[in-house]
Amino acid sequence: MSESITLIPNNSLLTNTPEEGRQLAVKMARLIIKMTQPDAEVRDRLRPTYAEDASMLIAIGQVVATEFATIAKANDYWK
Repeated sequence: MSESITLIPNNSLLTNTPEEGRQLAVKMARLIIKMTQPDAEVRDRLRPTYAEDASMLIAIGQVVATEFATIAKANDYWK
């Protein structure tokens, strides 16, 4: 891979609010997709496929939820 991808922006899971945590979770999910498929043209070509597939959209939501659970734990959101 020619481009280095930082999977944890600012090297921290700490956020000021749960909303910022959720946004970070979405960003981290997008970064893992970019790392898994670094070719932007391929990602663009595949986007219409998963945009019309409910199972794939649910799977994307699950990835974000997993990332958010990790961030929430780091921030003690469930205290």
